[in-house]
Amino acid sequence: MAVSKTLLLGLRADQFRHPLDRQATQTLKQLPGLDLVVRNLLGSLAEQVFYLENIASSVLVGEQQLPELHKSLTEACDILDLDRPQLYVRQHPVPNAYTFAMRGKQPFIVIHTSLIELLTPEEVQAVIAHELGHLKCDHGVYLTVANLIMLAAAQLNPLGGVLVQSLQTQLLQWVRCAEFTCDRAALLVSQDARTVASVLMKLAGGSPTLAPQLNLDAFLAQARSYDDASATELGQLLKEAQTAQLTHPVPVLRAREIDRWANSRDYQSLLQTRPISYNNEAESVGGWRNW
Repeated sequence: MAVSKTLLLGLRADQFRHPLDRQATQTLKQLPGLDLVVRNLLGSLAEQVFYLENIASSVLVGEQQLPELHKSLTEACDILDLDRPQLYVRQHPVPNAYTFAMRGKQPFIVIHTSLIELLTPEEVQAVIAHELGHLKCDHGVYLTVANLIMLAAAQLNPLGGVLVQSLQTQLLQWVRCAEFTCDRAALLVSQDARTVASVLMKLAGGSPTLAPQLNLDAFLAQARSYDDASATELGQLLKEAQTAQLTHPVPVLRAREIDRWANSRDYQSLLQTRPISYNNEAESVGGWRNW
């Protein structure tokens, strides 16, 4: 059965970038030399290390290898008007996906087998699209810095730890904001807010056994309750304390954000272009970070 989706030719990152992402990115750009150091000193080495590690320990998706995932990736790239990166599937018991790119020769996405088993094919594509959002928005440099800083923080003396802690706080704030943007990329590809929210619900409390019993409407109601609980000054302070050291916003908050943006004028205007029909039986036309 053909599914009609809108192909977003000429899509620019700033057309769907979350305002908090835009603001946090501007703050990081004011840190002198950060971009230059990571690209020139760390980029090529990190790319080579992670590229070889994936080639050795994962399965590279292609037309002849897991072709349905390859079609899903190709369609997502076509919709976002993005060159296709490599996609690897890795055997791992923790549901997760991540991406690595430093504006080098070959960006790539990795998705764990346990995540594929947990989700429907449409939801898996939403995860792939989320990771493509990092590539579309060129998040690679700051994602790499964030990971390196978090790894280094525990190894430094107290004075160095204090200095790193300040940078880490800024980077974690940016990472959480960037995730909101990439959830929007997932929505632009799935073009169904419930699909994206369902991924978040399953990541919060799902398993292959429990997934069929989960109720998405109840989860969205739970998200609204989270807002109500943090509406007071004390609630807001507790909310900030809860999320300060997280690399991702809490799942209910992400679900609420994507539900709101799906009903916004900005999202609807992006879809007002020529729809392209994709058919599951035919080929589609034409840092590393956790999901």
